[in-house]
Amino acid sequence: MRAVVLGGAGAVCREATRDLAATSDFEEIVVADADEAAAEALVADLGDPRLSVRGFRVEDHAGLVELLRGAAVVVNGLPFRYDLAVTRAAIEAGVSGLDVGSPKEQFELHDAAIEAGVVFVPGVGATPGTTNLMVRRAAEVCDRILEVDIAFAAFRCLAPAPGLLATTIWEFDPEEPDRREATFEDGAMRPAPPLSDERVVRFHGLIGERSVFVVPHDEAFTLPRSFPDLRRVVVRGCFPPQVMEVMTALLHAGLLSRRPVRVGDVEVPSVDLVRELLASSPRSRENDVWAYGLVVEVLGERRGRRVRCTYRNAHPSQEEWGGRSAYFKNVGIPLSIGAQLIASGEVKEVGVLAPEQALPTEPFFAELARRGIRVEEEIVEEGPLA
Repeated sequence: MRAVVLGGAGAVCREATRDLAATSDFEEIVVADADEAAAEALVADLGDPRLSVRGFRVEDHAGLVELLRGAAVVVNGLPFRYDLAVTRAAIEAGVSGLDVGSPKEQFELHDAAIEAGVVFVPGVGATPGTTNLMVRRAAEVCDRILEVDIAFAAFRCLAPAPGLLATTIWEFDPEEPDRREATFEDGAMRPAPPLSDERVVRFHGLIGERSVFVVPHDEAFTLPRSFPDLRRVVVRGCFPPQVMEVMTALLHAGLLSRRPVRVGDVEVPSVDLVRELLASSPRSRENDVWAYGLVVEVLGERRGRRVRCTYRNAHPSQEEWGGRSAYFKNVGIPLSIGAQLIASGEVKEVGVLAPEQALPTEPFFAELARRGIRVEEEIVEEGPLA
């Protein structure tokens, strides 16, 4: 069996590549990256003869299809703006796969994936990803689930990579179209501006208590379609204090806007200028604590009684996990686990499916625990004694 890892030497996906090398039984693992030098360095560091390097351009559709053809699974770790192109290529190549983002347009390829006999699972990282499986676990505990509150604390620097800087700006962008459909309530998607609906959440000990705010993550879109009884889904998140301070100031100053500004003889959107400034600043790549916190609370019913299921992650510190890896492993490891579940036949359905529809909870959480990512479950059931 062959696995193709797109962006396999990138900031996020290199941890998926490392995990595939350490834990999978693939006969061949192709590390495909536009930066061939980075891929060669990673492969040399891992020293696994199953690993090989391929340069590629995601814009070359025919070349991408040919690269994927015959693989058991494609692992897409590219920035989310390429997710739709990779999904199309995978379906054309007849190859199953997964990624860490999930633009809504991917799900429009569901029928095409069924016709091709493949499964593609968008959004298998920390959030979305592990959070979706936490909700599925609650649905297995309850007769029905009614409300979901998801909180994350992404403790990383502002700009560890160009794609992640774009993600940070996206989270705070007041003009982002996804902000018009940020939460799900009473059968409809609702808008929410940046820094709205603040809530204080207790994460694991490496992060502690933090204020989180509504973000337009994909769980609010997929979960109500997977669990029709849901009447509310809200995703809130935060970054380290210095990132929150910078992005809040830029937001309040009106600089995260597409309003054109003139620099010399050139006119550019304000947000593009901000992106370049942040990308070039050394401070944007500094961070004291690397970690990822997840807390999911699900309100449901079981045998006529009210049930609240709470899930919290915990993972080794940056001292044990190697600095920034204490953040990136929480994204890359789920991607690797999902790829192995698909390749081994644990995923039975075909189509473009959300993580909670495709991935089985028991082996997913067992594999997370085997790698040091623990998920704690607390179930509180209330009801009348009479």
